[in-house]
Amino acid sequence: MGFLNDYKNHGGRVTAGSDAGYIFKIYGFSYIRELELLRESGFNALEVIQAATINGAEALGMADDIGSIRVGKKADLVIVAENPLRNLKVLYGTGHFRLGDDNKPTRVGGVNYTVKDGIVYDAKALLADVRTLVDAAKSQ
Repeated sequence: MGFLNDYKNHGGRVTAGSDAGYIFKIYGFSYIRELELLRESGFNALEVIQAATINGAEALGMADDIGSIRVGKKADLVIVAENPLRNLKVLYGTGHFRLGDDNKPTRVGGVNYTVKDGIVYDAKALLADVRTLVDAAKSQ
């Protein structure tokens, strides 16, 4: 992790990505964890977001089309109510637990909407649909 941070600090381009790679990993589910690890290695929150967006587009030679939000570019987005720069865990689909003022855990964050190819999806409704499908499959 120290090497990765040093590499970035000396001008190297670090990107983020997700792959199953090994047992018990499903594509995409380790992506937020990778962002958290970049943060742990010494990246500030904006550098983490940069690694996850424009740096990847530049590495692919596609920075003119993707990687940032600009007129004429393609952009897939996740919309969350919390600030991911403050805590990347709010990017998990179901959010995470935070201790409240009463010292009780409450679930906060989570993706509210996903915009993919210009179509807005209600992420909470999609999660509810998946929950219903799993419950139906379990009962058979």
